[in-house]
Amino acid sequence: MELWIPVTLAAAVFQTGRFMLQKHLSGAALSAAGATFARFVYSAPLVLFGVLAWFTLTGTPLPALGLAFWAYALTGGAAQILATVCVVLLFKTRNFAVGITFKKTEVIQTVLVGWVVLGEGVSVIGFAAILLGLVGVLLLSDTPGAVGSWLMRIGNRAAGLGLMSGLLFAVSGVTYRGASLEIASDAPFLRAAVTLAAVTTAQTIAMALWLAWREPGQMRLVWAARRVAVWVGLTSLAGSLCWFTAFTLQNAAYVNALGQVELIFSLAASVLFFREKVTARELLGMAVLGLSILGLILYL
Repeated sequence: MELWIPVTLAAAVFQTGRFMLQKHLSGAALSAAGATFARFVYSAPLVLFGVLAWFTLTGTPLPALGLAFWAYALTGGAAQILATVCVVLLFKTRNFAVGITFKKTEVIQTVLVGWVVLGEGVSVIGFAAILLGLVGVLLLSDTPGAVGSWLMRIGNRAAGLGLMSGLLFAVSGVTYRGASLEIASDAPFLRAAVTLAAVTTAQTIAMALWLAWREPGQMRLVWAARRVAVWVGLTSLAGSLCWFTAFTLQNAAYVNALGQVELIFSLAASVLFFREKVTARELLGMAVLGLSILGLILYL
């Protein structure tokens, strides 16, 4: 099994945990921006300290970070912030599992973004697996108890936020891969860690400036919510390091496609922790999605 596969599965587990915690935060006094800031402020210092400590202890010189690296990294960081805000807003309009489902439009969009930005395509088998996964996601996207046609049920604010978050996450994944590939090193984990340190530091500074200007009270609330927010930061740190490593090793479209296993994890979390019911349609969607993921693992 190639390394990017277990790394991606680990990332999906950590991300599911983080979204569960962020849902808890978004239901409290924190705004969408405040809950997003909590993710970065409690993880960025740990990432930066860990990377600098590693270079200091090993005596390895810091790699040169050129203009292309920063262009990719800062674009990805900005896109991820906006995408995360969209996801937090989704939690206020839809249940946990459906919010994550709408976000998963990022997979099919990543194929196009990766081709446009990095010139990376996907194989016929890979694209077929991605399309099969999209079918599973569409089956899972239907909201139980909704009325009207399927198009009416997805033609709302929540669907718009989900589609936008999917596009923004697609941009961030592709540009993070682009930034990592700009680092001259044969160690994928090191390249991922350096990229993550640069991105999260920039994100924390940007979010702090935004909140100080637009929502000054949120920074105090983020500190007040530290008992939960610190776990958001830690799960974000672990998940992001896994995602960045996977993006360094493999095409972002394939990584995001395999990462859809997170949707199955989130549905399990919805049942176990939020007491939400799973319908027969959702079970069918999980089965189709599972076939897509199996195809990616076996044939790539």
